[in-house]
Amino acid sequence: MSSYADWAAGARVPLHFLLAALVLVFAQPTPRLLSAGVPLVLVGLAVRAWAAGHLRRESALTVSGPYAYLRHPLYVGTSFILAGFALAAARAELALLIVVYFLLFFVPVMQREEQERRARAPELYARYAAQVPAFWPRLTPAASGDTRARFDAALYRQNREWRAAVGCAVLLGLLAAKLLWG
Repeated sequence: MSSYADWAAGARVPLHFLLAALVLVFAQPTPRLLSAGVPLVLVGLAVRAWAAGHLRRESALTVSGPYAYLRHPLYVGTSFILAGFALAAARAELALLIVVYFLLFFVPVMQREEQERRARAPELYARYAAQVPAFWPRLTPAASGDTRARFDAALYRQNREWRAAVGCAVLLGLLAAKLLWG
């Protein structure tokens, strides 16, 4: 694992707050673009919630739920959330910053996580990676997926995914307030 990917993994969450502050300060939301961004944020939150309700961090590999369709559903969800805020902010400069942020912080972390999974379960992960795309979902679940496993609300809470929903709701509310009173 590279030291940059390790650093990016630790820095990305605190940097979410800096990025959110930049979006809030420099956004120029319009009713149309804010309304268009909200569904993207909601889709992203839903994908992340679905993934968090299946993710067992102590397991070598999660193959149920969205993980039967793509290897990185949490990051796909994050990309929707970021796209929604880029649209809602109504500033090309912020959209570019958000894209660069995703590329600099999330792509290396995805690669790092794949290396970790390969190290923990080389044969299992090789079969899984051969069947399941990294970022663009399959139309049907992979044969390696556990279709019997159901969403587990306790896992969702244990993985603390509710914090993403709260953060997004706060930022959307502040953008709406900026639109109304800014």
